[in-house]
This record gives sequence, C-alpha cells and structure tokens, in this order.
Amino acid sequence: MDVYSHSQSQPLSAVGVIAEYNPFHNGHAYHLRQAKELSGARFCVVVMSGDFVQRGAPAIYDKYLRTEAALRCGADLVLEMPPAFALSSARDFAACGVSLLDRLGVVTHLCFGMEDGDPEAVSRLARFLLQEPEAVSAPLRQALKNGHSYPKALADAVAAVPSDTATPAAAAAPLLSRPNTILAVEYEKALLARHSSILPLPIRREGSGYHDTRLSDAPNPKAGPGAGFSSASAIRSALAGGTAAAALAHQVPAEVLPLMEASVPLFPGDFTSMLLFRLLEMERQQIPPERFWDVPEGLAGRIRRSLLRFSSIEQLTEELNTRAFTASRVRRALMHILLDIRTEDVLLRKSRDYGSFVRVLGFRKDAAPLLSAIKKASALTLVVKTADAPQILDPEALSFFRQDLYASHVYQAALAGRTGRPVPNEYTRSPVRVG
Repeated sequence: MDVYSHSQSQPLSAVGVIAEYNPFHNGHAYHLRQAKELSGARFCVVVMSGDFVQRGAPAIYDKYLRTEAALRCGADLVLEMPPAFALSSARDFAACGVSLLDRLGVVTHLCFGMEDGDPEAVSRLARFLLQEPEAVSAPLRQALKNGHSYPKALADAVAAVPSDTATPAAAAAPLLSRPNTILAVEYEKALLARHSSILPLPIRREGSGYHDTRLSDAPNPKAGPGAGFSSASAIRSALAGGTAAAALAHQVPAEVLPLMEASVPLFPGDFTSMLLFRLLEMERQQIPPERFWDVPEGLAGRIRRSLLRFSSIEQLTEELNTRAFTASRVRRALMHILLDIRTEDVLLRKSRDYGSFVRVLGFRKDAAPLLSAIKKASALTLVVKTADAPQILDPEALSFFRQDLYASHVYQAALAGRTGRPVPNEYTRSPVRVG
C-alpha cells in the first residue's frame, strides 16, 4: 500500500542506507548524494551502527556525533542498529539492517557501495548463495573448520564449484575478496530471503580501498573542490597516530569538521581496564566465556589462559589471533563479553526478525512527513525518547532495549574516563535534530 506524505499528492519514498560512518568522510557524503539522486527518493533513511562497529571495536566517535554528521550531509533520519548485530558477521549485519529498513514500510531502494564489479554478477551470486548449495556449503564448513576466515573460505568454496553446475557463481568468486562487495552480496541475499519489494541500488566505491590506511592527497572532483576520498581506516589511523582533526579538513565535509574538532576520539585501548575487570569478575563468579555470542570453546580456553597476561586489548587480540580465530572475530568476541551479549539473547532476537522496535538517533526537522508516514506504515515501534520505552515496548522488547542502552553506557563511561568530565547518558540525551 502506498504511503502518502501530508504535503504532497505523490507517494512518499525513501532510500535506505546501512552504514557505520566510522568516522563520516567525503565518500559517505558522496554516497548519500548518489543514493537520493539515483533512487529519485525524497528522503534518505540510514540504519547506523551505534557506539560499537563490525570490526569489533568502539566507534571512534560516539553515535550522536556520527548521526549529526550524516544529517548535515544528506540523511533525513538515522536509526540505530542494535549492538549485537552491529558487532556481528557480514551476514547478520546485513540481515539486521535490511530487516529494519524493510519493516519501516516506506523504503523503496537500498543503496550500497561496492568495489569494481558487475552489479548483475553480484545479484546472480546472491541468488546462487541463497540456495545454500551443497557444492558450496560442504567445502565452506570444512574451510572454516580448518581455520580460514569466512570471506576467504567462501571465495575458495565458490571458486571450486564445478563448471558443469550451470551456475555463474565461480566466475564471480573474485568479488568475494572485496569487503564492500561481500556486504553487497549479503544485502541482496537478505532482500531475496525476505521477498522484499526494496530494490538494490549498488554504486561504485570511489577513492581509497576499504583497508587502505594511507591518507590520499589526490583531490577528486566528486568529493568537492580540493577534497579527497580517503578511507575511514586511513582517517582512524591518522587520528590514532596523533593527527589533529583540523589536519583532515580535505578528507571530511566542511559540515563535519567542527564536530570532530570539538570531540575526543576513542580507541580500543580505552576499554582495556574495563575488559580486564570483566574477565576477572567472570572468573571469580565462574561465568564461562563461551556463554557469550560467537565465543567458541577453543577461543574461550585461550581467553582463560591469557587472563592475567595481557596489558591491552590490542595485545590480547594479537595473542588470541590464530588461523582458527581471525583478529576481527577475536575483537568481536571480546566486545561481546565486555557488553554482556549472550548467545541465547542474540538467537532470540534473530528469531524475532531482529526485534520489534528501532531506536531513533536523529532526524532533520523537515523530515516530519517521513516520520509520520513511518508511524502509519511501520511494523516496528519507533523509540524516540528513552523515557517512553517502558510504556511502548512489551517486556521482552524492553529487555532488549535495556541491553542496547548498557552498551552505550559502557562507551560513555570510557569517554568520561578519557576526557575527565561527565558525559550525557542515554536517559538525558535527546535525539539529534538538524535543520
């Protein structure tokens, strides 16, 4: 059923984006512009990771700063992806984001970036993998058991598909070595699995590679006069090395730079003391690490043996990193433990289609028609004010909501420790309003 705005006779349309913005840079601003232009949508809805991100780390800036950055640069509404899924594999990250956008009832397109590659080849590969063919799933399971990372294991399994299976998957296997394209495949798989009416809208990633840690000095006209397209990894690396935000002026939009200059970045090491205390307390109370999401028994044993021997999260990650447990998986496991993300809770949320509510982090003031349309069409409960949650959520959803608040309060505690001054909490903070 079409959703109509209050001020127009045309159906209200919105393009969806799933993002981390860690931190927000010129490439993200370009993506938002392209999303609206190519989709023809009036509004853009972003589902964004909150205070922790998929690589298994705290976001370098808090979710409210990153929300404001997105709203200043083209987004109209920013919603929070629950920490359990923001800190998850590409499959669950994509499935959760797609679920939330699909159930809003107003999103017509999902716009995502990908490295060089044929969009139709990505679509064919997504359709093929959705069937979970035994020719792929069996060698995939074996490769994972042998300690390969999921992307490598999947790429190798797809490449080995016999040519007589009448599938284009093998030819598309090289696509699975590219981070954004892996996510693109997962987005399309999630849309297909839901029989969603949302149309995939891939765009070519501009500028530096996803993992490139070097800042690019090369200006790109698509980024703006004198501006460049460095990766978020490169910007984080520069900030971690002591580069002042002001020195990154050509890498981030002018609207975002003042936000960064007024804030303090956080890094994994800022959570070392919290994690050590958490692990010590678990040992004292005999809480097994394998109780937490994606902490298998082998990794749990290694964590126990390293309990009194680590000096930083980075050093612990390096010590736990093996062929069987990649650095990203180790970091995510440690964050699951720190944030009390338990397996039974994650599985329950997944069985509930990733939850019955979504948290509003911010919106543009002129997006009132969008919010009104979502309230009419959505299968999700929108939580705008934290204080309203007990009245509008059922007990199970309220329990999940409080778990999400806990993750943000852990982040805010680390930020307060870093700055030496109080930080607004989830009960005193209002959604960001721009415009």
